[in-house]
Amino acid sequence: MIASYENRATEFSGSYHRGDGRRLKCAAHLHHHLELALLLHGDTVGYAGTERCQLTDGDAFLSFPNQIHRFDSVGPEEFYLFIVDPRMMPELEAAFEGSVLPSARIPGAAADPEILHLACLLVEGAEGNDQYEKVARRGYLLALFSRLLGMAKPTGAAPGDSQALKTVLSYCVKNYRRDLSLSVLEQQLHISRTYISHLFSDKLHIRFNDYINSLRVSYACHYLESDDYSVTEIADLVGFGTTRTFDRAFFKRMGRTPSDYRRENSRPRAGKTT
Repeated sequence: MIASYENRATEFSGSYHRGDGRRLKCAAHLHHHLELALLLHGDTVGYAGTERCQLTDGDAFLSFPNQIHRFDSVGPEEFYLFIVDPRMMPELEAAFEGSVLPSARIPGAAADPEILHLACLLVEGAEGNDQYEKVARRGYLLALFSRLLGMAKPTGAAPGDSQALKTVLSYCVKNYRRDLSLSVLEQQLHISRTYISHLFSDKLHIRFNDYINSLRVSYACHYLESDDYSVTEIADLVGFGTTRTFDRAFFKRMGRTPSDYRRENSRPRAGKTT
């Protein structure tokens, strides 16, 4: 399945749609986030990798990080849509990174009263940036995804190109701070550099180096939102060789400098008063 890579800087978005013109329909893509659709009413086809899922009233669709997915809307829809950085739930990291779902479709999950209650709470507090609202949001997310994973029972691994791509992307995510190149991946993963390059160009429509820079920028955004490290320290922390290289890559993807991003999005450390 041909897909595009999406760079998402925000760690969470949650929305509810009914009769507002918003559809689930979208082209094949992937990103570092979890994507969850709770279909309350409607007929939609979801694709995760090579799996085709017919979704009807009460079904949920969950794609894991770095999994190619898309939707084809068939008719009117009522749904919740959540896009979540898995780093918000480190307690579930092993499940998100080390396994796959038997099916992206989770029958009946969108009709589960507890799941619907948590979805409603998350949408109501989606824009809140107060430190206590963020703590509550993380708690709701842990409860929501723990229940979903209990229903879906993740296990196993994906075959063929999908598994090779997952292996490569997982390695990059775990080692983004280090020197990464096609040669390094070839040596470490025993996968031909030519084949890896093919996966990025044909499956993701992005060059390998552009993907690595985008990955590092995504992590840099997370660090820039607090004042724990200077911009120079963050450049080194996420794997950029120089501050100049960091500034250039960051501006290309975010349309602003790291310092500007920090001014617009910084939050105080827990326990720190302003």
